[in-house]
Amino acid sequence: MNSNWNKNIYRALLLLSFIAVNALVIFAISEVYGYLNSGADRSKLLHLSTAVEAAYQPKMLWDTQNCAGRPMEAQTLKNISRDYKNAWYFYLRAFHHNDAAGLKDYFTDRMLSRLEDYIALNRKNSVYIEKTTLEHQPELKFYSADGKIVTFTDHNVRSYEKAYQYGSVIDQRESQRSYQVVLLLEDGFWRIRQLVEIESDSGSQSRLSTKTDLSGIDNIRGINYYPREQPWSLFNEYFSKEVIEKDFKLIQEMGFNTLRIFIPYEDFGGAEVIPEKLARLKEFMDLARKRNLKVLITLFDFYGNYELNDWTLTQRHAEQLVSALKDHPALLGWDIKNEPDLDFDSRGKEVVLSWLTEMRKQLRIWDKTHPITIGWSSPEAAAELTESLDFISFHYYRDVQDFPTALAALRAKAKNKPLLLQEFGRSSYSGFWNFYSGSEKKQASYYREMMEVVRSQDVPFMVWTLYDFEKVPQTVVGRLPWRKQPQRYYGLIDSDGKAKPALEYVAKVLE
Repeated sequence: MNSNWNKNIYRALLLLSFIAVNALVIFAISEVYGYLNSGADRSKLLHLSTAVEAAYQPKMLWDTQNCAGRPMEAQTLKNISRDYKNAWYFYLRAFHHNDAAGLKDYFTDRMLSRLEDYIALNRKNSVYIEKTTLEHQPELKFYSADGKIVTFTDHNVRSYEKAYQYGSVIDQRESQRSYQVVLLLEDGFWRIRQLVEIESDSGSQSRLSTKTDLSGIDNIRGINYYPREQPWSLFNEYFSKEVIEKDFKLIQEMGFNTLRIFIPYEDFGGAEVIPEKLARLKEFMDLARKRNLKVLITLFDFYGNYELNDWTLTQRHAEQLVSALKDHPALLGWDIKNEPDLDFDSRGKEVVLSWLTEMRKQLRIWDKTHPITIGWSSPEAAAELTESLDFISFHYYRDVQDFPTALAALRAKAKNKPLLLQEFGRSSYSGFWNFYSGSEKKQASYYREMMEVVRSQDVPFMVWTLYDFEKVPQTVVGRLPWRKQPQRYYGLIDSDGKAKPALEYVAKVLE
């Protein structure tokens, strides 16, 4: 009896143990299945996508009109676009650093193996590729019934790349390619299973029709403008409509007809332009229009990277500004960058020129009417890119007597394109850092001579600047006092609001 009882207890324990073990196995399987179907931590995905967005923002224009199979959901398309862009980002990063980190989340095992082989070969040969894509035009072809397969053609992917070996550039090119793409949904990621280059259909793209208005360039009688109390920070929280209206009234009464202003890249939000800053810029333009003043907008102030991995970010920045202002009646034109030639030594001349060339192309796409220029630091530097610019701008802070010769040399290279003396002037600073050699009298003498030459040479001009300033930010000229102090005293009006003698000679030409 006891023996049978013990056997029953033993059997019951075995049965309960079996049930418990199976329950644990089923639970574990369900957890793994749930994890794989939900993908990695969603907060991690969001963080990753945000990080990619901050580093890489190519134009992505989806066409879903002729997609066969299951109807495409808006959220699914958003996820596909996100993962496809992320895949390109990690692909470009992998071949730049010869490191496959991040690829496994966006490429299937088979594709990943092939990419790792290419990376290993490049690493073995001391080759790496710096590349960015600028624009994608994916056309959806098929979306499977189970929602796990997507095919599309990515038309005319514009890219720019440089190939290096042993640290030296061995090839660089701009290209336009099309790709046949297959994506699979695996553990929460849309992974690339196939990325095959096909014949590009770029020949079917219509040519850009432009009609640039240069009518206002030859008549420019302008001034580089900052408010007296806000040098180099015009659009910050202290932006004052009243101050600007007062200044514009004064500028108009002096006889000036054009303003040049500066948009700091980082201060305006970089790739994500700050709405409040843009609103102040629009208000500034409205105030200029009321006084019949035209505005030349200088972009990318205090920007100095130019590297390929920054191209899409700077393009999104400029696109937002240009799109918002291209139809404003006060807009005269676009100045891509102030004195970029000063970055040639530190960043590399070809690097800077490549960025400028591509940015000019993009500006022309966004605004087909207004002229485009670059504010070169000297007449000699202004000989760069003359073929692609609508008018040639240069700065001149050297001896007056040398100006006609420098101007003639630039005119010969400009091939009949309009010229603009975009900055010139003389500081009235007199102090320890220039051995007390300056004065308002000497500044006036400079303007008397320079304005006579400007008038005789019939060159449009923009004076630097309206006001003396109490303070000049270190970001402008650095900490060195022999550079910083003179920068405070270039104005035609002193920091107390009193006209300096130099204004008399400028006014004569403005009459």
